[in-house]
Amino acid sequence: MNHVMTPATHPGADSAEATAGIPAAERNLGPRLRRTAREHLPVLALYGVLKLIGFGVFMYLLDSAGDFRKKNPRFGGGAHAWDVLASWDGWWYQQIAEHGYNPALVPVPGATGLITLEGNSAAFFPLYPATMRLVSACTGLGVYGAGMLVSVLASFVAALGIYAVTAHFGGRRAGLAAAGLWAVWPGSGAEWSGYSESLYVALAVWACHAVMNHRWLTAGVLTFAAGLNRPTAGALIAGLTVAALLALHRRQDGVVRPLTAILVAPLGLFGYLLWVGNRMGDLGGYFALQEGAWAHKFDYGAQTRDVFTSIAVGRFDYLFAFPFLDTIGVGVVLLAALLVPLLLRLRPPAVLTVYTLLTLALVLGSQQIFGNVSRYLLPAFPLFIPLALQLRRLRLPMLCTLLGIAAIASGSYAGYALFELGVP
Repeated sequence: MNHVMTPATHPGADSAEATAGIPAAERNLGPRLRRTAREHLPVLALYGVLKLIGFGVFMYLLDSAGDFRKKNPRFGGGAHAWDVLASWDGWWYQQIAEHGYNPALVPVPGATGLITLEGNSAAFFPLYPATMRLVSACTGLGVYGAGMLVSVLASFVAALGIYAVTAHFGGRRAGLAAAGLWAVWPGSGAEWSGYSESLYVALAVWACHAVMNHRWLTAGVLTFAAGLNRPTAGALIAGLTVAALLALHRRQDGVVRPLTAILVAPLGLFGYLLWVGNRMGDLGGYFALQEGAWAHKFDYGAQTRDVFTSIAVGRFDYLFAFPFLDTIGVGVVLLAALLVPLLLRLRPPAVLTVYTLLTLALVLGSQQIFGNVSRYLLPAFPLFIPLALQLRRLRLPMLCTLLGIAAIASGSYAGYALFELGVP
């Protein structure tokens, strides 16, 4: 006896009928979410576990040594180990989040040395404290908790961006390795702290990713925001501008979008510098404040040369000497010098090349606390790419083991050394 299969008895009838009125885009949302989760959850898990290991070691070292208990809460001290994370620059960001700015150049009475001006919050860019204030208002957290939340979340966003950029060169395994390197890199102790590095790197890496994928308006807006976060965004602005000019020359993306990106990108950085200068009555007021209150200035690499020539012969008699931290800094600079030609050998897009080289030039060409060079070079994430391409050859268990060992050590070299053995 033959049976005719009616719609009611057809195996797929119920599901087809249930989805008949749902737009195709919505029907495809579930599979897309699953694919996204499968790709990105391992990245977030690896980065999060590595950071937790390093952070736990950092907190243990702080608590067991106990030196922070003898220090001023503003200068690396506090009642609890975690208070150290929002001291130094973190204290300034909290002041801005709570009280805003009052830009001024105030001379220190009778001062004639390096420090001739009183410190002023205008030396710190506004985006990070603005997000602290917003998150604090929305969540009820204090500015300390809000700042930490912003930094931690931004560090995960940065890890995903580093994964995405590196995967362009070497696939998923290379991207995963690069995200792991971001977790254990020298200076990575600043990623989970009251500092602006994580937010800046998150903006910079996704701006570079947008340029690489010809999303010019997105790249322009992200670069604009990065310019409101750190002065070294000048390197990112230059990278975007060169890439956009090349696109205009090749006529591959039209004229309007690349040109708009070029015009929008520098507005955050230059807008803030001009606003500070106008309030101070001196258009170069920001740079005068940095030099007079923090002894930071562009010296074309004079201090970097002094540090290298001194440490090479076992001397630590240069400006702002912190022997242990400076030795780590020298190692970081030498590692960067080795990685740059390996990166260039890969022929990366112009935005990555210009951004990396100018970031190195701005950091190494400035007079500052040299021991912080490991933190200042955190934004040079394209340097992870050559290493990640080599690490991708390892089996996943071996890769995780190596990165795990580095994470344990990072509690000292990337955390404790930065915050307690120097001035971050």
